[in-house]
Amino acid sequence: MLAIIGGSGMTQLSCLEISHRQIIRTPYGEPSGPFTFGKVNNREIVFLARHGHGHTIPPHQINYRANLWALNTLRPRHVVAVAAVGGIRENLAPGSLVIPDQIIDYTYGRDFTYFDSTDQPVTHIDFTHPYCSATRAKLLQAAKLAGEPVANGGVYAAIQGPRLETAAEINRLERDGADMVGMTGMPETALARELGLNYATLAVVANHAAGRGINVTAIPLNEIYAILEQAMVHVRNIIEQLVHCDGD
Repeated sequence: MLAIIGGSGMTQLSCLEISHRQIIRTPYGEPSGPFTFGKVNNREIVFLARHGHGHTIPPHQINYRANLWALNTLRPRHVVAVAAVGGIRENLAPGSLVIPDQIIDYTYGRDFTYFDSTDQPVTHIDFTHPYCSATRAKLLQAAKLAGEPVANGGVYAAIQGPRLETAAEINRLERDGADMVGMTGMPETALARELGLNYATLAVVANHAAGRGINVTAIPLNEIYAILEQAMVHVRNIIEQLVHCDGD
């Protein structure tokens, strides 16, 4: 089974033939909402809206631990996280799709690990390559089959939100080596690694980052969701091919 976590612009998966919804309880509280089960091209999929039904949970309030724990109980073969980002790199224009291969964490105050109990030995995970290489390969294969261009690789800067960044902050992120900026990549990516999930991100560039491209003076927030809506057509095309790649 393939699991999809939908971010901004994807509160539901329109190509999903829904069979049922299920609430999953966890030791870490409530996930963002019920999990939606169904099929795409006759292949089983489970879908979770990261920000909840109606997009009501801000990035810093998402219960990432509950979301990933609940997903792990379903034993998916692969987990694909769809995430909206701002493009820092010049060629990452609004509407572009990217499959990042690295991440930098600038978040704070979030519940970021399952290994925080003093009743167990100190546990470290290897995070050299934060995304699952097999899942990334499946995504690249699916994009090729769908005829959808994607950028292969890039550094995702995970910032706290919910506000957008200043132009100076984007300059700093660029100096640090970041190619894109988003608000939900961490601790989600690290928690997936702690659980041993085959996890990768499909990033959708919603806008030029602050001070970049046409957003030198300001980011037109009213245009972001229109761009995301158009881009989600291409995301769904990739997912429709991904279900076949997932079964290989």
